[in-house]
Amino acid sequence: MQTDVKPIGPIPEKQESTTPAGTERTKARKVYVPLVDIVEKDHVLTLVADLPGVDEKGVEIAIEKNILTIRGQIGCEIPEGFQLRYEEYGVGDYERSFTLPNEIDRDAVQALMKDGVLVVSLPKVKQAATRKVPVIAG
Repeated sequence: MQTDVKPIGPIPEKQESTTPAGTERTKARKVYVPLVDIVEKDHVLTLVADLPGVDEKGVEIAIEKNILTIRGQIGCEIPEGFQLRYEEYGVGDYERSFTLPNEIDRDAVQALMKDGVLVVSLPKVKQAATRKVPVIAG
């Protein structure tokens, strides 16, 4: 039985991350922009990032001011005594930053890493419920 499974749209090519002007990287290694999906429910934004080759020890998530930065470091090295002769899949680390809306509860952010997929839960701040204030006759 043959099934024709085709992507909905074009599969994006792996893109190298750019370094902000006036800065340099501390490692001589390629850094790629991970592909990310962001979905929203009533009380939470969920960010799903593809970081193939990265495990939970290689992930760093930082929130500084209103910027969420994800970094993924892979441990894949060429074995000692071997030389890379041909490469189709660019090996490198990952980095991407996002501006967070003010409604995100920065203290409640959680992350889960499994099989090269990072899921970051960004809960929204609980809004104070509207209430009526009783007026007392004086």
